[in-house]
Amino acid sequence: MGSIDLRDAEGGAVLEKIAERYSGLADSSCCLSCGGAAERAKPMHGDVCVDLGSGRGTDAIRMAEDVGPDGFVWGIDISDKMLDKARSTAERLGVANVRFEKAELEKLPIPSMSVDVVVSNCVLNHASDKSKVWSEIERILRPGGRFVVSDIYSSVPVPDEFRQDPEAVAECWAGADTREVYLKTVAAAGFEDIKVLDESAPYAKGAIEVSSFTLQGWKPKPRRCCGG
Repeated sequence: MGSIDLRDAEGGAVLEKIAERYSGLADSSCCLSCGGAAERAKPMHGDVCVDLGSGRGTDAIRMAEDVGPDGFVWGIDISDKMLDKARSTAERLGVANVRFEKAELEKLPIPSMSVDVVVSNCVLNHASDKSKVWSEIERILRPGGRFVVSDIYSSVPVPDEFRQDPEAVAECWAGADTREVYLKTVAAAGFEDIKVLDESAPYAKGAIEVSSFTLQGWKPKPRRCCGG
């Protein structure tokens, strides 16, 4: 299956299209939080959380209020206008324990093993190297940390003609993997107790059919040796 390298010209075009699409929605009233991952994650007081694809910052700011002054939330996005909107909203509301950063999903500016909860809503399908994204999620989570991710998967493998189309990928469908590939990628990153919390019937999107689902999983804690 073909993929797009974000370091090459074609990959750069994908990032530009994604940023362009979501920048245009920065001041829109439309809902961009498709799966309610942040609500399902139920972050606790003192948790450190990450919202991948934080958009206007609604979920990240809400989580920052949930975790309180002893906790912290990172919001990661690629759209400058979304980031500007999120930062201005946090400042207006006086929410100080949240930080919004521009970054690719494959290279997060977050220390290793520093995070309790990672959430994301219909964003990971945009990534060209999904294995790298899930490796990054595993890297930043503390042992025993968890993720709740809402996303889409395709009913059949997406034809390369669409997968290599920056606009189709930016429209949140052509970057989708099949369900089987998606779950194997998550498991290969080292997570355990992976559960599908909810799942939709297939529906038409773009030139294919996709389904929405929400996954939850944990980074294993170290196993103690039984020896003396």
